[in-house]
Amino acid sequence: MVRLSIVIPTLNRAGVLAQALDRLAAQTAPPGSFEVVVVSDPEEREPAALERALAGRPFAVEHLVRSAPGVSAARNAGWRAARAPLVLFLGDDILAGPGLVAEHLAWHDRHPRDEVGVLGPVRWARRLRVTPFMAWLEHGVQFDFRSIEGEEAGWGRFYTSNASVKRAMLERVGGFDESFAFAYEDLDLAKRMAAHGFRLLYARAAVAEHLHAPTVEEYRRRVGIIAEAERRFVAKHPDVEPYFRNLFARAKGLGPSRGRWARLAPWVPRGVPWLGERVWTSADRHFLAQLAPAFEEAWERSAQSTSVR
Repeated sequence: MVRLSIVIPTLNRAGVLAQALDRLAAQTAPPGSFEVVVVSDPEEREPAALERALAGRPFAVEHLVRSAPGVSAARNAGWRAARAPLVLFLGDDILAGPGLVAEHLAWHDRHPRDEVGVLGPVRWARRLRVTPFMAWLEHGVQFDFRSIEGEEAGWGRFYTSNASVKRAMLERVGGFDESFAFAYEDLDLAKRMAAHGFRLLYARAAVAEHLHAPTVEEYRRRVGIIAEAERRFVAKHPDVEPYFRNLFARAKGLGPSRGRWARLAPWVPRGVPWLGERVWTSADRHFLAQLAPAFEEAWERSAQSTSVR
């Protein structure tokens, strides 16, 4: 019996998706215990390559094409088509460790209540060269795994790169809010699930690798999307502080930095006496200063757009 459905949205990354599916084919969990639902975009540029990536897998694969824009619509289409009582959300550039599926299943077996979800850690793929910027992103910007203590992750870390929930809970809250097309769609879902007693547990052994090497230039574009989404999010949930708005506001008080010490970020942990403080103060000042203007511009633009409407 299929116990877990893995939902993977994808767009124009057939080669990377094929590698992600290769990793799922190598799981220690029996292939019959899970299925994969891949949801592609109507504007997919490589449909033939995508079909080749899906073909010949040892597990059941269903391919859907989303009818509405945004990753929220893709995930909604995926979990609604799923056959299993558990739904695991992965990214199309996420390479699962061999025990990832088995770990998610085991944690849900131990915690069968509908209110419990499971989060697995995501690390940079070993084949990538981790840049100082990538190391900095792991400290509360893209992900915040490092600050999790114990097994309670908290709803604010519901990262759909590697997170599983009970289908019953998704049905209870109606799934993702599709007005959050990109960014904050997962946190909005988690916030609404939290109102129904949702707990997110951290399964450290459910490890995955992220096969993507973001750059500062790429992230400047991304923080613009984040700014608009965060403004909508805090308007919908006024009891939540605007995390990124506050984070980038810090850049104004940190002063300029050439990032000389930041170059050591991939190798020097924050907690190293003296050197750690120098490296990470430099990294914070350097990268926040580079991203803050794009965020602030998008935040203000979003405010003006809202006031006009």
